[in-house]
Amino acid sequence: MTSAASATGSSRAAAATERLARTIFALLVIACFVAFFLTQHLKHTPTVVQSFRLTPFFSPTPSGHVKQERISFKLARADEVTVTIVDSTGATVATLLRDHPVARYKQLSLRWSGRRGTAHSYALVPGPDGTSALAPRLHGALAPPGEYRVHVSLRRERRTVFSPRGFTLVRR
Repeated sequence: MTSAASATGSSRAAAATERLARTIFALLVIACFVAFFLTQHLKHTPTVVQSFRLTPFFSPTPSGHVKQERISFKLARADEVTVTIVDSTGATVATLLRDHPVARYKQLSLRWSGRRGTAHSYALVPGPDGTSALAPRLHGALAPPGEYRVHVSLRRERRTVFSPRGFTLVRR
């Protein structure tokens, strides 16, 4: 092989390497743009469960100032929800609602008496601001003092969401 043939072969290899590098660079730039637009889309997509509101602590005893936990939230899409109360270990303490239909963007308000078990009936409790809340009738023993969270299961979405923060049941 002559030096001219060797130089031609190495310039072809260099050209092929440069084309490959440019192609990879172009693909990386396109991937960055796709990632940016996907991130923007996810950033502006509303969360499934919105406006979670909880009472920070309550005491379901005769001497307690706040006797029931106030729970409320909205859904981005209409769905059937199951709402449970779980303790700090993740164990279910009470089931407040099971497959209950909730309209899109309608605030659902609940009250928990601090009792264990599964609700089979409900009372409608008027609120001070003219709204009303569902108060599930639970007949189990009072749950022990401690930290609890709300667990919302969405049937159609096939998703489960925990409240962003918990609340405390205290006995005074």
